[in-house]
Amino acid sequence: MGLSRFRCLVVLLAVCFLVGADDPPKSQKDPQSSFEPRSKPGTGQKFLEKFVGEWDVAKTFHPRSGDPVRVTGTCRQTMVHDGRFLNSEFVFDQKGTKTTGLGIVGFESETGRFTSVWTDARSTRMSFRQSKDPFNGEEIVLFGRSLGTDNKNASTSRTTTRLEDDSRKIVHRQHTIDAEGKERLVMELVMTRKAVNAQKER
Repeated sequence: MGLSRFRCLVVLLAVCFLVGADDPPKSQKDPQSSFEPRSKPGTGQKFLEKFVGEWDVAKTFHPRSGDPVRVTGTCRQTMVHDGRFLNSEFVFDQKGTKTTGLGIVGFESETGRFTSVWTDARSTRMSFRQSKDPFNGEEIVLFGRSLGTDNKNASTSRTTTRLEDDSRKIVHRQHTIDAEGKERLVMELVMTRKAVNAQKER
């Protein structure tokens, strides 16, 4: 073999080695996916993207007796984790006392269902809710039930979230469901997109 051919062979092998070093086998790129497969955003995430923005919030709590209790607040909503989840940060003001709330909503393309988690400054409990039926393209319907209880007669909840007024308003209603299946409206959130955001979008 001539010297020039030998040099070409050495350079070629070196290039192949460098390329191979930057491109490990696919099985080694994400070993976690073998037991926790990756999933991409779907139609539910497209719907959640419409909730992104700054909002004024009017919250109404309906007790079993007495007049409704009304509280105002604000909310900032963003898509997190590469567009997979909607993150909602609330601040409520009730007679000068501020409280905070944090919610996150996700959508699983495989099942067509939403799941939500809620925490706030009023309690150490976490609230979990999930759809029973696939997404209908118009509203998010979630059901909740207390965790860690074997009481079959424990009350459950149903929440509905809809976009109205050309995505300038969000109406969120929460109902409790008793053992007999009767529903009672407990809480309503009416969220109005702030004008400053509407001007930016034009």
